[in-house]
Amino acid sequence: MNGQWTQVKSHDGGEFRAYTALPPEGSGPGLVLLQEIFGVNGYMRALADRYAEEGYVVMVPDLFWRLEPNVDLGYEGADAQKAFSLYERFDVELAMQDVAQTLAALRAHEQHRGKVGVVGFCLGGKLAYLSATRTDVDCAIGYYAVGLENNLDEAARITCPLMLHFGADDAHCDASTRERIAQALAGKPGVELYTYPGCDHAFASSSRSTYDKPATMMAYSRTLAMLRRVLGPIYDFNALWEEHCYHEFVARNPSDVMPTMVAQPYVNHIPTMTGGVGHDELKRFYTHHFVHSNPEDTRLIPISRTIGSDRVVDEFIFCCTHDREIDWLLPGLAPTGKYFEVPMLAVICFRGNKLYNEHIYWDQASVLAQIGAIDPTGLPIAGAQSAKKLLDETLPSNTLMARAWRESEGKPF
Repeated sequence: MNGQWTQVKSHDGGEFRAYTALPPEGSGPGLVLLQEIFGVNGYMRALADRYAEEGYVVMVPDLFWRLEPNVDLGYEGADAQKAFSLYERFDVELAMQDVAQTLAALRAHEQHRGKVGVVGFCLGGKLAYLSATRTDVDCAIGYYAVGLENNLDEAARITCPLMLHFGADDAHCDASTRERIAQALAGKPGVELYTYPGCDHAFASSSRSTYDKPATMMAYSRTLAMLRRVLGPIYDFNALWEEHCYHEFVARNPSDVMPTMVAQPYVNHIPTMTGGVGHDELKRFYTHHFVHSNPEDTRLIPISRTIGSDRVVDEFIFCCTHDREIDWLLPGLAPTGKYFEVPMLAVICFRGNKLYNEHIYWDQASVLAQIGAIDPTGLPIAGAQSAKKLLDETLPSNTLMARAWRESEGKPF
């Protein structure tokens, strides 16, 4: 954990602590994270560190302090029983006063710049909704809020963009309850509701049995999209990606590649499962199996680039002559001396102003056919033609299904 505990004064003369994490840049917009019923535990502190890495000054207030200070619980057994006991005695009205005080403390923090948002989970999801109706927060995001339906009469008082994430199989907020919520919020500007099929309560908590990674990643991207749009900070992902590629393909210096990435990044070339997880494994990969493994005539032809709130999607054609063993692309295959070109797609995720991960996709069958490693005769495999058609859409379509295409001629559609 990179944060530290700071103190917040309550509206009625008390004082409670908040876990506070700062961004690498030292300052940024503010974000209040609102806890589950398990207190400001390791999960909440890790989330704070992660959002700090995204560029936010983050505070996680101890909202159970009036019942018992410094609650830090796990999710099973006696800890779970204690969490539910605390929840039963929890005073939402007083807690909202504490949320308002935390927002004020965050705005007064010397490292805070600009606006402030709220993100809450479970109990905190409901409090995030109430923050949108009762405080001057700039945006609010709630995950699998519990009991929110009891405060739908406050929907008319929503004063900021609001996003809510739900699990479709969450018994704490079933389909009929979600429908009531949707109806109450229908037509409200800036409100976004998302439901994740097959997901239960707490689907975004990696420590829980209900954790669903794909849904968590999608919800996180949607959350960041709202935070970036409303609060900032805005990073130049295009320039960051260009710098990373320069060190990989032009300067070819692994020691300069790594500083463009977070402390523990990962890369996965999907067809060959090459790359690495973590700094040391990835630097070893770049040094011995990627940067100097690419042929001298390697060329990237850019096709399109889409820049989002937390990632870049890059479409390009990879071209080179197979004059050496290309570990990451054609592992174990001796050089054939043959030239090939293949469309590639890179999905690059950022945290703050650093690369976090890369997923790279291409048609491996096309590459193998072009270097003569497989015979494409009779197989639905396109060689260099796939790259050429990407550049020229007027080239023939449906050549690999020529018979079926002929047979459909003249049929109604």
